[in-house]
This record gives sequence, structure tokens and C-alpha cells, in this order.
Amino acid sequence: MATHTDPPNEAWEHWEAPYADSDDPGAIPPPPYAGNPLHGPRLDLRPLFMLLEAVRRGVPRELEDQFNTLLRELLMTIRALIDWYLERLERGPSEPSVEDIPID
Repeated sequence: MATHTDPPNEAWEHWEAPYADSDDPGAIPPPPYAGNPLHGPRLDLRPLFMLLEAVRRGVPRELEDQFNTLLRELLMTIRALIDWYLERLERGPSEPSVEDIPID
């Protein structure tokens, strides 16, 4: 049975390979961590948005309004989750409730 091991650090040197040269006006800029060994990879949402846009364009006209409503509801749900998490972070750690019990 084969086990998975992390690739050596040299694998990160080729991370910028899919990106075009800076002379190309249509080049996709490399992510901010490319070439910086102190920072690990960050979540890149561009492929997700490109997929959503491709699906949106491929939806038949009869379903376009329903898909837009679905997408809007999904984004509003994500926004609500982010707001909830930010409020939770701002509150800080909660103190455990302690009740004094009189001893007779």
C-alpha cells in the first residue's frame, strides 16, 4: 500500500509555471505567495468564479432567473456565515458560567 508524502520544497519553484509572462497583456498575475517561501498557498477563488460564470452562461433562458436567484441565495448564505464568524471572533473567548452553591 502506497503512502502519500508531501512533495519536496523544490516543487514550489515550478508553481508559477502556468502563469504567462508579464509582457503578455492577458497574463494572469501569479498569486501573492508565489516565490515567497515564508507563506503557504492561499485559497484562490478565481476558478470557482470562472466555473459559476460558465454555468450561468450555459443555463437556458427559461432557467436564467431561477439560477440567478439560487446564486444570490448562496452568496447571501456565505455572507451570513462570514458575518456570524466575525461576530464570534470579536466577542472573544466566552467565560464559563460559574454558580456559587452554598454549603450548609
